[in-house]
Amino acid sequence: MTALRSLLFNLCFYGWTGVLCILALPALLLPRSVLIIGGHVWARGTVALLRHIVGLRHQLRGVENRAHGGAIYALKHQSAWETLLLPVLFQDPMIVLKRELIFLPLFGWYLVKTGQIAVDRSGRAAALKRMMREAKAGMWQGAFIAPWDWRVRNKKTTILGAAKAPETAHAILLASASGSVAPSPECTIKGNVNRAGECIYHTPKSRWYAKIEMKISKGTRWFCSVDEAEAAGCRETKR
Repeated sequence: MTALRSLLFNLCFYGWTGVLCILALPALLLPRSVLIIGGHVWARGTVALLRHIVGLRHQLRGVENRAHGGAIYALKHQSAWETLLLPVLFQDPMIVLKRELIFLPLFGWYLVKTGQIAVDRSGRAAALKRMMREAKAGMWQGAFIAPWDWRVRNKKTTILGAAKAPETAHAILLASASGSVAPSPECTIKGNVNRAGECIYHTPKSRWYAKIEMKISKGTRWFCSVDEAEAAGCRETKR
């Protein structure tokens, strides 16, 4: 039965992949974002085939810990399974893959068009340098602040990444971590220091949340999560 299921899945998988690659050929002339949508359809279809034919079930834990913006994820690559799941988990992933895949008929064209990072595993140091250049081009399409500048950022802090960062990026990235306004909609937890020198954090539901004034001179700062506040040595208010 296992061999029969495996054979049936392979037939359906290659058929599904081939048909989708042919139907999506006109999309190669369209913007990259259109192909990314196609990648999501292909990945979800493949996961559905695995579920209904092979009987493969999976459980995702820690999904809530995914970064809201750009991030690097190092996978413990044990099979093709997690690479199939990446387009399902992430909106626009850039995957480091072996160079041989880009030479596959049709399928390889989509990998190249969407800017996936191909690595020549026999190239050693030269291959690593090439991968770093390509990854830099991908990650640097966004806008960000160097980690060592984040806690002390101000209006003069340099925004890295895109040649011209979006105007909305300035308001979010350059907002002070201790300013009167939260640096982003996700970072609304207030932290302050009480008379005993303890760091206390207040969520929007806390009783005295509205009365906490956010000023650098008072040692206040914004946190994006309870875990971040507790990692900084703060405890939740008792009121």
